[in-house]
Amino acid sequence: MRRLAAVLAAAALTAGALAGCSGDDNWAKKCSTAAGVVECAPDQRTAVKEVKGELLDGGQYDLAQDRGKVVVVNFWGSWCNPCRAEADDLEKTYQATKAKGVTFIGVNSRDDKDAAREFERGRVTYPSIYDFDGKVGLQFDVTQVATPATLVIDRQGRIAVALRQATTVTQLQPLVERVAAEGNG
Repeated sequence: MRRLAAVLAAAALTAGALAGCSGDDNWAKKCSTAAGVVECAPDQRTAVKEVKGELLDGGQYDLAQDRGKVVVVNFWGSWCNPCRAEADDLEKTYQATKAKGVTFIGVNSRDDKDAAREFERGRVTYPSIYDFDGKVGLQFDVTQVATPATLVIDRQGRIAVALRQATTVTQLQPLVERVAAEGNG
């Protein structure tokens, strides 16, 4: 019962705190929104502040190390059926775009480490941050992100796209490629 309470508290904390962007709800209003996808023009993008966390398989991740690359961030949990459904599509998009200066990082929440590792095994080859209590998710400071959700961060460290639902390769890959094609300027 204590574990269930902790999981529910973490879920409420993550859902509630991820409901604001830079302290307000104007982020999504400045961007185009259609069917759970928010796309922002370069001059409307919100910069991501410092994001750091412990990797699921050990070590640390710092978003700053990937500045200059497009970073696709996927929020997932092994307990999430839509996350299971989208995992192959995320991996296919990762493989198809990594030569274009794109990297992927997962953010796992509300999972036992063993369950999370087992979920990843054979599904994805990119790393994930272990974020049981949702603290790393809060560092992204975005509007209405739940699990699953995916962010596409441009080369300047700004949120270009937010998908507030499970995704597919046919949806995600063109979005990622469009942001990657923007170059470094």
